[in-house]
Amino acid sequence: MAGHSKWANIQHRKGKQDKLRSKMFSKLAKEITVAAKMGDPDPDKNPRLRLAVKAAKSQSMPKDVIDRAIKKSQGGDAADYTEIRYEGYGPNGIAVMVETMTDNLNRTASNVRSTFAKFGGNLGTTGSVSFMFDRVGEITYLASAGDADTVMMAALDAGAEDVESDEEGHWIYCAADGLSDVTEALERQLGECDEAKLVWKPQTRTNVDLETAQKLMRLIETLEDDDDVQTVTANFDVPEDIAAQL
Repeated sequence: MAGHSKWANIQHRKGKQDKLRSKMFSKLAKEITVAAKMGDPDPDKNPRLRLAVKAAKSQSMPKDVIDRAIKKSQGGDAADYTEIRYEGYGPNGIAVMVETMTDNLNRTASNVRSTFAKFGGNLGTTGSVSFMFDRVGEITYLASAGDADTVMMAALDAGAEDVESDEEGHWIYCAADGLSDVTEALERQLGECDEAKLVWKPQTRTNVDLETAQKLMRLIETLEDDDDVQTVTANFDVPEDIAAQL
């Protein structure tokens, strides 16, 4: 068990502050539509859709917006999205993973490539950095769920593999294909989680200085501002004294 990444905490707080932004809702709705189109429109019969709906609810997306996104997947006018992952290096060689969902591959590739170049990075080939990450399920609980030992025991009982806790909360990790089952088992013990999703978890993190952190923030925020980009993950961390300046 270890303290959670300071950079991840900054991202987590930012996400909560921006939860009402239409751009975030648009990306969540896109994931719901794609998940429903690829599987069953009933969340109880579709694990990916169930997680997408949970993610939307955690960001206070209205139920009618969620229902419309599911209904859209069953119509003939639903956009045909392709999921593409881009890998590259940011400033100072920090590995960056970008997950996209697009209806125009040329547009998305061009935008991602130019963003990397603009902020001192470079886009690599598939597999160039993914070996430095593990694909896992991540289940988040606020600190109010219990102390670290209580959450650790509940996580192990539920079939999780690891827990990271600090004063802000608990991040529980499990095998990617077990995310739905582990989440349900945890919620029986700890109550509803704050968030449950698949993530690319860095195997190691590199501490960065203030200048590099600022450059990486600009790179990541610009990527996240792209409508085609769903998630951005990088294998760096920010020391406490640097985080305070951000």
